Amino acid sequence: MAEAHSFYSLHRHGMIRAGVCTPVGTAGDPATNAQATIALAQQGDAEGADLLVFPELNVTSYAIDDLHLQDTILDATEAGIAAIVAASAALKPVLLVGAALRRSGRVYNCALAIARGRILGVVPKTYLPNYREYYEKRWFASGVGLTGLDIDVAGQSVPFGTDLIFAAADLADFLFHIEICEDYWAPAPPSTLGALAGALVLCNLSASNIVIGKARERAMLCASQSARAVAAYLYAASGPGESTTDLAWDGQGMIYELGELLATSERFELTTEITYADIDLERLRLERARMGTFNDCAAAAGHPETRFRRIDFAHQPDFADRGLRRGLRRFPFVPNTPAKLEEDCYEAFNIQVEGLRKRLASTGSKHLIIGISGGLDSTHALIVACKAMDRLGRPRSDILGFTLPGFATGEETKANAWTLMRALGITGAEIDIRPAARQMLADIGHAFADGEPVYDVTFENVQAGLRTDYLFRLANQHRGFVLGTGDLSELALGWCTYGVGDQMSHYGINAGVPKTLIQYLIRWSVQSGQFDGEAAAVLTAILDTEISPELVPADADGKMQSTQDRIGPYELHDFFLHYIVRHGLRPSKIAFLAWHAWRDSEAGHWPIDFPKDARNAYDLPTIARWLEEFLFRFFQTSQFKRSAMPNGPKVSAGGALSPRGDWRAPSDGVAAPWIDELRSALP
Repeated sequence: MAEAHSFYSLHRHGMIRAGVCTPVGTAGDPATNAQATIALAQQGDAEGADLLVFPELNVTSYAIDDLHLQDTILDATEAGIAAIVAASAALKPVLLVGAALRRSGRVYNCALAIARGRILGVVPKTYLPNYREYYEKRWFASGVGLTGLDIDVAGQSVPFGTDLIFAAADLADFLFHIEICEDYWAPAPPSTLGALAGALVLCNLSASNIVIGKARERAMLCASQSARAVAAYLYAASGPGESTTDLAWDGQGMIYELGELLATSERFELTTEITYADIDLERLRLERARMGTFNDCAAAAGHPETRFRRIDFAHQPDFADRGLRRGLRRFPFVPNTPAKLEEDCYEAFNIQVEGLRKRLASTGSKHLIIGISGGLDSTHALIVACKAMDRLGRPRSDILGFTLPGFATGEETKANAWTLMRALGITGAEIDIRPAARQMLADIGHAFADGEPVYDVTFENVQAGLRTDYLFRLANQHRGFVLGTGDLSELALGWCTYGVGDQMSHYGINAGVPKTLIQYLIRWSVQSGQFDGEAAAVLTAILDTEISPELVPADADGKMQSTQDRIGPYELHDFFLHYIVRHGLRPSKIAFLAWHAWRDSEAGHWPIDFPKDARNAYDLPTIARWLEEFLFRFFQTSQFKRSAMPNGPKVSAGGALSPRGDWRAPSDGVAAPWIDELRSALP
């Protein structure tokens, strides 16, 4: 077993803690600004920060106009930098500070990377705004074309130019690039080449005065650049203390990762502030590895890594338990805000409706055949089918719904199935599969046929297989095709009967929808007015139904068979599924993230309107137990089923499991490498 402190550390899991800083500035006083910088650096060190980004010209001050060309200010700036460098010797974070520096008779607007008493390098600003309120070309020279150079600063001769990438020699994937303010307003930001050269963290030291709407523009640019460059983007803008001669400052700080906002500062605050977030470097590296377009773009740009100088430094990670400063959704397939949930449900539902509409139109089928159990999956498949028929202008009576009660079918679910079919106006019928099941069990010599209560997998699959067999033959008889109801979560776990069973259909409408999202899609269909009256009422009732295959009779206490009691909570399995398929993370890291998301009933982010009395908590041993179950089922016992799965629309950006799409894997694979990695890393 691994040491506990190693398992719980950010660095162990390919993450770093970053902060964007909003110091209180003093216009034209480098000594005071340097002390404000040191104070925030010490705060960041105490919080376990690995990287701190300060605003543009935070040592010099930005809005001091022609004072930028005064030797008195420039001398004081170098003295302030020397003080920051000296203080950094005892601090953990890499500090990115802004200052105006002299070189070869010109003054440059620069960012300095400082770590443990050393100036790692100096990056001059490339694009100098000289329009509207900006006059930077009056004071500064551009960094365009400046590569392969050095500069003397605070008694050190260090690399200078726009060709620098900084890399921690002792912490994999901690590579960052620096640009300054206007650089990322340019059509081709310097950070694009920095990312193509290998930087995973893109940093922007900005002054950026505030006007109405500009905060939204900054956020849009940060989100866009982090998504397009497959990177994290850190942005720190000037705040209180800058001169307000003709401008004002709001101190906006943001941290984005792959287009998603991780943290943002309180704007217009009058106190110093650091806004933190933990950045997943491993996730970014894996995303680039699977995204061929990123690598093709690097090749088309002439492999920028050959034109950048890589500045290595010893970061000396401490592997302490720092907690986690990063929002984690327990339900990664379900958005956390009402607007996003509404949009995602609208898109998911209509993706399914359009997919089925096209299949109905192309096959010319007279009928659609579907088994209705009264559970979530078949209910959702049915309402999608109804909307597809509506869109085609065909009567819903062309949908032939069948209840197929077996030995354990509950009266409540059966009643819900009938109520739903009547309310939706489809053609309903019932076929009792028990006589045929008894005959088959007798034919194969199963003990149940002799009156023994043997409820093994054969007993279950005889029923599951017969249900689908009936549906296929009914499709033959009625010139239709069978609509599958199995969902993405079941496909991941192999919780579906292979062959002519519930794994098979003519079209798998739910194959791209995870279990945790289906309930929200059904609820959305009611709340958005897709269905009303009796249909809406029964849909709401079905949402409260226990998830069960209803294949085994209730026990002596009347308890029905529970899927989740047997294979584990779907809410955990969907969490595992997302991080395995979408991001390819190591199992130990998934366990680490799951523990932070699920360790108590209030941790992490719950979906919208999730009832408090249904909020579960899981400790690390429980998470590890069900994760190992997931890994074994997903990698070793289920792929052969997915290799033969029917067509079905991809719905979630989190991935799908079709062998013709997102997921291609050997049917004869083993789970040992993943299980071994998990076991070896657990404390």
